[in-house]
Amino acid sequence: MEIARSRTGIPIRLKDARWRHITDRHPEMRWLRGRVLDTIAAPDVLQRGDYGALIAARHYNQPPGANAFTVVVYREVGRTDGFVITACMARSLSQRREIVWSR
Repeated sequence: MEIARSRTGIPIRLKDARWRHITDRHPEMRWLRGRVLDTIAAPDVLQRGDYGALIAARHYNQPPGANAFTVVVYREVGRTDGFVITACMARSLSQRREIVWSR
């Protein structure tokens, strides 16, 4: 299990079982665990997700020409706990989601 602090300072857990679930569904994420944790800690954009979740997104241009966002959906359970729901790569962000915060 690894922990990243969200922009608001809340520790967000990424358990090994959750990471396996993410990489089973999104094999392109297999080598990007560090990027997922960095996206939680320092997103470019935070959007409101469904059922109280938050969506952190960070733009990366690596490898060159990739021009994609790492997107992490997580939930802050309280002031001292949170957990990752899923993560994936996306070429653009959802235009229908409310932006909670942006850099």
